[in-house]
Amino acid sequence: MKQIVYHLLRVLLKTAGLTESADNSGSGTLSNYHIKTLMLWSCELKPRSWWTDNFSFTAICADLLHILSQWLYQGYCPHYFITGCNLFDHCDRANQICAAERLSNIDQGQLIKWFFGYYLQKCCQQCPLTVLRLFDDISTSEKLWTATSAVVQWRQSNVKRYSWNAFQFAQIRVSQVIYTLSVTVRSYFVWMKELSMLDSRLRVYFISFVCLYVARKLSIEGSSKWTKFLAVLCDGLGCNISLLETKKTSELVDFLQKSAVEHLTTFRQLEARDFGSVATIVTTDFEEMYAFKRGEYQHCLQLSAQNVRTLLYAVRMPDVPLLPEFLQLLDVDIVSLTALTLIVDPRV
Repeated sequence: MKQIVYHLLRVLLKTAGLTESADNSGSGTLSNYHIKTLMLWSCELKPRSWWTDNFSFTAICADLLHILSQWLYQGYCPHYFITGCNLFDHCDRANQICAAERLSNIDQGQLIKWFFGYYLQKCCQQCPLTVLRLFDDISTSEKLWTATSAVVQWRQSNVKRYSWNAFQFAQIRVSQVIYTLSVTVRSYFVWMKELSMLDSRLRVYFISFVCLYVARKLSIEGSSKWTKFLAVLCDGLGCNISLLETKKTSELVDFLQKSAVEHLTTFRQLEARDFGSVATIVTTDFEEMYAFKRGEYQHCLQLSAQNVRTLLYAVRMPDVPLLPEFLQLLDVDIVSLTALTLIVDPRV
């Protein structure tokens, strides 16, 4: 209940133009931190029964808005963690009074109208037409229950797709950040630690992209600048740095590219395991590209035939950013063809 109330208060005050947002250019009297402070004090001061026995979240929201209104009238919002700190200091007094009057006039009936007239409509914007039509008539509680249940069911069925879109975005951002800002020994350890806690799949992807990044840098700059980083990277790859110290730069590049393909294949397997129900994901696309570059044409043909059959009627499939790190896995002729395609149509 508390999470629902907090979410509704944030949406309500934002739509009313009372909180800072992109829509009102930061002109709001309140901020999300004021709402958090209100919730923290309410959780401490209100008995558990006030939250659990009252099944009307609109009534709870109305009560909390009136408390916030009183704070605005008084010009005092007590900081939850710092005693004696007023979060309304240095705020425009006239705007505070105006906001207080607006909040004090909001009752449960108005909140119910706002919930059905605005909030539910926003939630239903992406729903199919069959779901939207259920809201044409919500004159009875049974019809309202049917309509809202249909929205919940539709959104739950699409959670996996939304998660995959977010996962794709995170994957591309990892690539772009490393490509733009480079990677150091220190940042490598930070990335590894944070991704281990955030998402182990992205950690695998990060290692593979770092391998490709360093391989590209070695082919341009040589290995002398990357000796220390190679020692750290080899430890992460589970190989002995002494073996690499005897290799030429070209051999180091081949080793890193091969390690990257192995990790990318593992990454694709994890991606297919978790998101195969919402997207068509082949697990050997990077292996296929690398096989062609190495002249292993028969192996490449076998993988390509299988992947083409799988992707032929795909609706959604993973994206691969056209960064130099990935281009090094491709044959020169394929890179040239890709470049010509982008020249003809940059949107590809």
